[in-house]
Amino acid sequence: MRVNICGVKIDNYSFNEVVKRIVDHTITGVVPAYVVTPNAQHVLTLQRDTYFRNIYKDAFLAVPDGVSLLWSAKFLKTPLNGRVNGTDLFEELSAVAEKKGLKVFLLGGRPGAAEAAKRTLQARHPDLKIVGTHCPPYGFESQPQQLALINSKIKAVAPDILFVGLGAPKQEKWIYENYLELGVPVSLGIGVSFELVADMVQRAPSWMQKWGLEWLFRLIVEPKRLWKRYIMGNPQFMWLVIQQKLGFRKLA
Repeated sequence: MRVNICGVKIDNYSFNEVVKRIVDHTITGVVPAYVVTPNAQHVLTLQRDTYFRNIYKDAFLAVPDGVSLLWSAKFLKTPLNGRVNGTDLFEELSAVAEKKGLKVFLLGGRPGAAEAAKRTLQARHPDLKIVGTHCPPYGFESQPQQLALINSKIKAVAPDILFVGLGAPKQEKWIYENYLELGVPVSLGIGVSFELVADMVQRAPSWMQKWGLEWLFRLIVEPKRLWKRYIMGNPQFMWLVIQQKLGFRKLA
């Protein structure tokens, strides 16, 4: 079952169910697939970006990364079965990958982030097979040589799971344009998760995560980068949800 929030269809699975579905597809899936992790910012972008909407429609899973989606779903009387935070998903899938002998590749993040995340994860999971990392330069998406280099690196090591931290919607667009050629069973866009796991960016205390205030903590830590997303974006998202509740919006 999928829950429709402002025209975005979100899979209604628990965190553990999402992990299981991804791992099962990684092991048994014949056709490569990808996972998207919607939040309020994604929903706003999807209202105006037709290409991004097509990417969402073809996703294997669309899981609620943002706590605002849980609140909205409850407000709309179509509750979701818990949050599936991208960073938590990255860490849990890495732990399961160690147990299952699955290979992973880390693409993106700021310079040094993927390597730092690799060191952190392998300290926790000594047998985890991180078969490659790569941090592409700024503007790589318009540089054919860089795009070819990325694909060759990934195909050479044939990972089972590809984690992509390029920020939305860049990471989703890159995955969509390359996942079939790469042949990786499952690719996931996970934003700043490399930096968070490596402690390059501080994560909110657990009590703030529990109460859905992680966005506020991130705003305090990185106000210049995130003020527009949260101060301007959150009210816009709330208005879209209210319009849906009142029946003013035609849903896709």
